[in-house]
Amino acid sequence: MKKKLTSMLTASVALALVVSGCSSTKESATNTTGASAKETTKAAESKSTSPVEITFWNMFGGGEGDFVDQIIKGYNDSQKEVTVKQLRLESNEYYAKLSTALSSSKGPDVAVAHVDRISPFVKAKQIVPVDQLATKVGFDLKQISDSNIKSVSYDGKPYAVPLDTHFHMFYYNKDLLKKAELLNDDGTPKLGDLTPDGFKKTLAQIHAKVPDVQALAVNTPYFQEPFLNLYYEAGGDLLNADLNKAAINNDKALNVLKFYMDLYNNKYSDLNDKTPWDSFHSGKAAFWFGGVWEAGLLLNDKALNIGAMPLPAIFGSQTHWASSHLLVVPSYVTPEKQEAAAKFMKYFSEIGGKTWGQAGHVPANSVVTNSDEYKKLPYRNFFIEAQKTVKFAPKTDKYTTIITTVSESLQNIIFSKQTPEEGLKLMEKQINDIIAN
Repeated sequence: MKKKLTSMLTASVALALVVSGCSSTKESATNTTGASAKETTKAAESKSTSPVEITFWNMFGGGEGDFVDQIIKGYNDSQKEVTVKQLRLESNEYYAKLSTALSSSKGPDVAVAHVDRISPFVKAKQIVPVDQLATKVGFDLKQISDSNIKSVSYDGKPYAVPLDTHFHMFYYNKDLLKKAELLNDDGTPKLGDLTPDGFKKTLAQIHAKVPDVQALAVNTPYFQEPFLNLYYEAGGDLLNADLNKAAINNDKALNVLKFYMDLYNNKYSDLNDKTPWDSFHSGKAAFWFGGVWEAGLLLNDKALNIGAMPLPAIFGSQTHWASSHLLVVPSYVTPEKQEAAAKFMKYFSEIGGKTWGQAGHVPANSVVTNSDEYKKLPYRNFFIEAQKTVKFAPKTDKYTTIITTVSESLQNIIFSKQTPEEGLKLMEKQINDIIAN
């Protein structure tokens, strides 16, 4: 949405000067409020030089929030045109409040959203395309990786500025692998044959030689993510190409489910571990499919002796689950504040991306990921490699309901309330019902 620069302020000042100069009386011309032309001009000049204040909503807490604080402070200190004030909301209530704000036209001037949550906003025309705004503030969107831009584009228009890609890496505990005789001289893991059966043999060796730990901690509480990692590796999809039917009830999904259930049944992974991320961090698991956002915690502490690499191609390919944080601008925002928001988005991507990369997320801006500063961070060459094979959520406005259903169904399967065959069949029906309604 391109905003035309207004000349009303200049015109009002000029008019005040003309009226003052043409006055036949000795008194100064006044405006409708009784203020003198000089006072009006002074007020107008003051207004034109004061920064535009915009409100920025996000859900980042903990270490991520600290990085965002740094970026906002850096931007506010770097210029005098725009002031960013943030409102940080709890993640479990964030989208409910953002949806209400967008529907009521009362809320942020710029906001964070995940790539799999913007389709409903685009469909309802509640957020604006960002291409013309970017051009207006000199922000070259070609800096953003192709996969990121495609993930936010609808009918050829980008509706958000992607900040990053986040996904899972394969973290490994070097000390435990050494005990299991599975550590190479260069500190990388010996993984053997990268097939489901071959990988299970590796886990069996860990289980035999280091029996007091999990060979692989699995994110059972959020099982949809490790499931999708391997299901996408196998070439699976949640929906068909037309996004109008489920595509999950198949042998690929069944094989992945049986693989994970074998891990639980053989005690390679603990089905009842409610905090597997803590288990790995505390040295109670040898392997972990963990988020890039854990990099700061896991890789910066040398005492932990942890390494990272892209997820192994257990089911045939490197394709794996991913999401992305974006910046969006609501449709109700005034042209002046839209431009101010675009300036902030440009800074967050180009300059703040260097700070954001320290959080572990892979910045979407290629200028950042190609910089020596980013590449010097530990294991980031593997992060960049893994980013090239990500698979984002299907672009349907019903994705949130679909993935919630998938998550609930998967829990029923792994906790044996349903067989994998029964669960997949029911999941297919439920997804199709969601799409139909």
